[in-house]
Amino acid sequence: MGILNNNIKRKSRRRNRSKSTSMFHSKYPRLVIYRSNKHFESQIVNDFEANTLVSSSSKDSSLKKEIKSSKSKTDVSIIVGKAIAEKAIKKKIKNVVFDRNGYPFHGRVKAFADAAREAGLEF
Repeated sequence: MGILNNNIKRKSRRRNRSKSTSMFHSKYPRLVIYRSNKHFESQIVNDFEANTLVSSSSKDSSLKKEIKSSKSKTDVSIIVGKAIAEKAIKKKIKNVVFDRNGYPFHGRVKAFADAAREAGLEF
């Protein structure tokens, strides 16, 4: 039981450490990600008004065709990154603060961030 508690505490410390610099930023909204074993989700949040401005997910029906043809979970995160960047630019959101939500910046998270940057978001 002690090992499990330590793992939970370590995960929450890492998650909160990455949020300390990204939450309640005065100029920019926050781009938050969530990854599970199957899916990848992202949303752009305005912390002051507590609302979601734009969201994109691997569960979206508009992305189903592209996601079915993808070969790996990394490809899925690239598709979601491009989709959220396109939606954000349509709503005239160009600059955001990236909140990796405690996930290490490699693999699917890095692929998502690179795809969003290539599609026009700046963070």
